[in-house]
Amino acid sequence: MTQPTLPPPTQDELSRLAEPLRALERRVGEVVVGQAAMVRGLMVGMLCNGHVLLEGVPGLAKTLTVSTLAAGLDCTFRRIQFTPDLLPADLIGTQVYSPRDGTFSARKGPVFANIVLADEVNRAPAKVQSALLEAMQERQVTIGDETYPLPDPFLVLATQNPIEQEGTYPLPEAQVDRFLLKLRVTYPTRAEERAVLDRMAFTRPPALDARHKEPVLHPRELLAARALVDRVHIDEKVREYIVDLVRATRPEAPRRAGGQTLVDFGASPRATIALALASRAVAMLEGRAYVTPHDVKSVAPDVLRHRVIPSYEAEARELTSDDLVSQILQRVAAP
Repeated sequence: MTQPTLPPPTQDELSRLAEPLRALERRVGEVVVGQAAMVRGLMVGMLCNGHVLLEGVPGLAKTLTVSTLAAGLDCTFRRIQFTPDLLPADLIGTQVYSPRDGTFSARKGPVFANIVLADEVNRAPAKVQSALLEAMQERQVTIGDETYPLPDPFLVLATQNPIEQEGTYPLPEAQVDRFLLKLRVTYPTRAEERAVLDRMAFTRPPALDARHKEPVLHPRELLAARALVDRVHIDEKVREYIVDLVRATRPEAPRRAGGQTLVDFGASPRATIALALASRAVAMLEGRAYVTPHDVKSVAPDVLRHRVIPSYEAEARELTSDDLVSQILQRVAAP
């Protein structure tokens, strides 16, 4: 059943609801040197009510960025270090027996927070990943025979190291697909790295000052901004462009000379929804009530890279999923 068409937001509504979001983005930028693309991706994830996977080598300020973002948003924040010996109960909680009255009561785990940082998420075993998957998809957890809803907003920001594979467990494809975006966190520029040196090279690195600990965005403002995202207009031609991009990722589409398929598995319709939502969020952050093809192109790599599985032929040619997505963006004509 098609939902009714909502009127596009007015410029006054955009200014009023987008300004606190941009203020939060600036706040994070005052603490974290560089990494503007990562910060923008996290903002898009928050606006779209979608989880975000951060991939990058250690030391690129992933944890600092997430904790600063949570400090600027007036909400609860928990950091969970994933390890091979982590148990589902360590994540979602467990039932505790009371000898006084002979009953069990639920002790909720750290996943009951508005923003959850799952640090090195690929180090936890399958049972923990299964418990996290329920929380991410259903926004609820089951402890014993009872099901408990998670707070709203609820956002999982997970990190993983792309180079160290010892002691890690590959994330199930079903779980990876639940992440709205996968952001590749890269090295800073030389000027940014010099600024990091000047700011942080002390035996006791400076902590956040009082100004940076004060929230600039209330959860109710975030929920109101999400409602506004749904009203950002997407023209029919842009909608067709989004569908064409996602369909071009599937095995029957990206072929080279000789008919060799470069993709084993492409993006599902969930990616189509994610690409439309993320494009709307980008347009709103830019202060526009409509989506442009450039908005779609700007978020397409983050939406598609973890949903495109290169074939053996592509790996033999040393083509990554990012390379394949880049080829698709060049091949599919924008309106």
